[in-house]
Amino acid sequence: MVEEYKYKETTGKIIGAAMQVHKVLGNGFQEVIYQRAMEIELPLYSLAFKREFEMPIYYREHQIGTRRVDFLVEEVISVELKAVIKLEDVHLAQAINYLEAFNIEIGLLINFGSKSLEFKRLINSKFNQRNH
Repeated sequence: MVEEYKYKETTGKIIGAAMQVHKVLGNGFQEVIYQRAMEIELPLYSLAFKREFEMPIYYREHQIGTRRVDFLVEEVISVELKAVIKLEDVHLAQAINYLEAFNIEIGLLINFGSKSLEFKRLINSKFNQRNH
């Protein structure tokens, strides 16, 4: 059974851009190198984005700080990049926390650090359409 994913076309383009970057650069660079490469690659996939977009973090409707998301694509998808040998549960938890804190419904966690590109599609189960 194939499930339809929200923003499937957009997330597919983001993953395609990441695959191209990984194909050219391989693994072994720092995260910032992959960020810069993605900044060049994403427009080639006709994707609008903001890099290191600063977003407020709220707790009980009080702003308690800010956090920069690596990329906010098409105003709706958070993209977190990593350059680690293996994605750990803590990376997944961190990316989900950002989705919840920013009230973003869909996110991608992409790891360039392994031999093969790794990516996880994330869904914010606490997404509130009214506060978006």
